Amino acid sequence: MKQPSLKNDLLLRTIRGEKTERTPVWLMRQAGRILPEYRAVRAKLSGFVELVKNPERAAEVTIQPVDILGVDAAIIFSDILVIPEAMGLPYDMVESRGPVFPRTVSSQADIDRLKVADISDDLAYTPEAIKIVKKGLDGRVPLIGFAGAPWTIFAYMVEGSGSKTFSKARAMLYRQPTLSRQLLGMITESTIRYLKAQIADGADVVQIFDSWAGILPPVHFEQFSLPYIQQICEAITEVPITVFAKGAYANLTEIGQLNCATVGIDWNTEISHARSVISPDKTLQGNLDPAALYADFDQIRQDTRQMLDAFGSHHHIANLGHGVYPDISPDHVRCFIDTVKEYSANKRSKLL
Repeated sequence: MKQPSLKNDLLLRTIRGEKTERTPVWLMRQAGRILPEYRAVRAKLSGFVELVKNPERAAEVTIQPVDILGVDAAIIFSDILVIPEAMGLPYDMVESRGPVFPRTVSSQADIDRLKVADISDDLAYTPEAIKIVKKGLDGRVPLIGFAGAPWTIFAYMVEGSGSKTFSKARAMLYRQPTLSRQLLGMITESTIRYLKAQIADGADVVQIFDSWAGILPPVHFEQFSLPYIQQICEAITEVPITVFAKGAYANLTEIGQLNCATVGIDWNTEISHARSVISPDKTLQGNLDPAALYADFDQIRQDTRQMLDAFGSHHHIANLGHGVYPDISPDHVRCFIDTVKEYSANKRSKLL
């Protein structure tokens, strides 16, 4: 299917290192509970998982932030845990608790019951939603596809839910490293297939979320996370890749050497440090503290300008340092977005 040319390609030009008229901006979790329009759509369905699996509704909430907030990119509405479900490990999303897996992985027998995901059978709803989104966007902005990093997916599959420590998952790395690598390999292959399907149906960029990278000691990140992310980066050659490994400060140099175009950094990462250890030909994405959006408008504008000044005009996509919190006002989110647009455009115009 021939895709319409992009009317707003700021994100892609920034990733390519081209000079742009301003800094592009979007937010992780922008399609979500901050928007009453999203809550209205979700109320029509039985819950989060049904929304993820409904291509028409998922497409609707994907496009909402473009229309309502004015972001420079859409990101497909989905969930990182569709991968373990497609591998044979279903999950529930429990209100106020998060994801819960009725079964977990702890042995060879558990792994033998799993499979590498078959996208056409088990995950067709996400590529289908992407087709609908691309038609609805009609080239207004790029569309970002995504998946969880293998370690983060592994952590949920072994732990069975969210956790402050993921002690079961981390114990498995120590006690059963060979078994751990086998499971990580299956997750990696499933993820590559999934991302390629997203790209085939129109994703312009893909992002890998290693949400629990920061709980690993550096040596385990190097052994049990980085190699699998690199496999994905080497396999995905069709579109640019962004890697976001939250909390992996000690491994930022190694992350910067991955075969990716963009590195996302969280709000606890010093921008000058990231610039010093990551290759200058890579784009940086981030990294305003999500909690900064609880402040009043003047403070949001001040903090946003300071962030933009710290990044400079070189290879930067404005974003938060993690997903936007669900109880933050859309007006405060819009203040952040508008400030990025206005302040960066003014700065660039003075350089011309």
